[in-house]
Amino acid sequence: MAVFEGTFASVAPYRFAIVIARFNDLVTEKLLGGCQDCLKRHGIDVNPEGTQVDYIWVPGSFEIPLVARQLALKGNYNAIICLGAVIRGHTPHFDYVAAEVSKG
Repeated sequence: MAVFEGTFASVAPYRFAIVIARFNDLVTEKLLGGCQDCLKRHGIDVNPEGTQVDYIWVPGSFEIPLVARQLALKGNYNAIICLGAVIRGHTPHFDYVAAEVSKG
């Protein structure tokens, strides 16, 4: 199997925003760790006190699209990474939240 991996030509000018949902943090903390690992492997400084990555915590996945849009409109970032988890339960809550987040 062929493996294709990319690298950033120069990581100095790139800025990232990571929007993370607090709800289901058992899952989103792991997603954040994987995201940070990937960015580190490409030479990005993921230190919260650094200048390349901003971390934005939101209450839940429902708020992610709104915040990501506001960040995109500012034009300060090369990429906005969104991390959230909507887990299916015994109520239709999953269907409502997942549909609206997908639309966003």
